[in-house]
Amino acid sequence: MSGPGGVGKGTVVAALVEAYPDEFWLSRSWTTREQRPGEADDAYVFVSREAFVDRIERGGFLEFAEFLGNYYGTPIPEAPDGRDLILEIDVQGARQVVALENDPLLIFLSAPSAEEQEARLRHRGDPEDKVAQRLSKAREEADAGAELGATQITNISIDDTVQQMMDVIRAARPAST
Repeated sequence: MSGPGGVGKGTVVAALVEAYPDEFWLSRSWTTREQRPGEADDAYVFVSREAFVDRIERGGFLEFAEFLGNYYGTPIPEAPDGRDLILEIDVQGARQVVALENDPLLIFLSAPSAEEQEARLRHRGDPEDKVAQRLSKAREEADAGAELGATQITNISIDDTVQQMMDVIRAARPAST
């Protein structure tokens, strides 16, 4: 799952895992950015830049990227047997996963409009400079998602978005023999 900031990736992924706990396992990403006011403690593993760089040097990430001055990355995941692994990553990370994995399912989430995305960014407490930066990167990220062949889903409502994701995921799973 990828998409620009403010489109609801975290909310949608959490709802998907909650609705289908026996089917999915969410890999918790690391970041060097500060925790936002009101943000859940488990939204990320919040670490220092030094701890992140140390893990990079030890080969401990499936993918990582620097975005707006902070590192974000997915530790080498170990999903429990029988569950699909979900990564909530940016398009830089998606490119890395595509290079490593054979035919991953890519879903690119977008907001219904730039105005809605901006409202969501402000609502979650992003500082004004980050809102502007994230909005300016959104078009570039959408283009990258399309270039990667990601299935595009617009997050209008959480329930509908989760159902659309399940439809895409089920269609992509190998047929049972």
